[in-house]
Amino acid sequence: MEGNENTTQKDYYKILEVDYDATDEKIRLNYRRLALKWHPDKHKGDNAVTSKFQEINEAYNVLRDPDKRFDYDLTGIYEIDKYTLREYLTRFKGMILTCNGLGIGNASIWTQQLTEIKEFAEK
Repeated sequence: MEGNENTTQKDYYKILEVDYDATDEKIRLNYRRLALKWHPDKHKGDNAVTSKFQEINEAYNVLRDPDKRFDYDLTGIYEIDKYTLREYLTRFKGMILTCNGLGIGNASIWTQQLTEIKEFAEK
């Protein structure tokens, strides 16, 4: 795998702090908020900040384009092992509910847990 270190895919949804099923408007608003927060001019050229800013731009350039976003959704790496169950259910609720609607097995378990978490949060 030589030369592939820089092409490792990142979780663009996590970078932009949005859910998997986020609207274009939510993606745009979060991008603007994060771009302003992490702009290198605000941090006197700190290399780590510049890297974070570039990562935010990279994520936005993929998720704002419907074709690139669709391709990413099919092939992207979502780092699901780094989420708690609650974060996972919240982030991927649209995909989970869609799978359940298509009759894919085990999705009903996730949907039930999502519903229970939502009901608990509302109390």
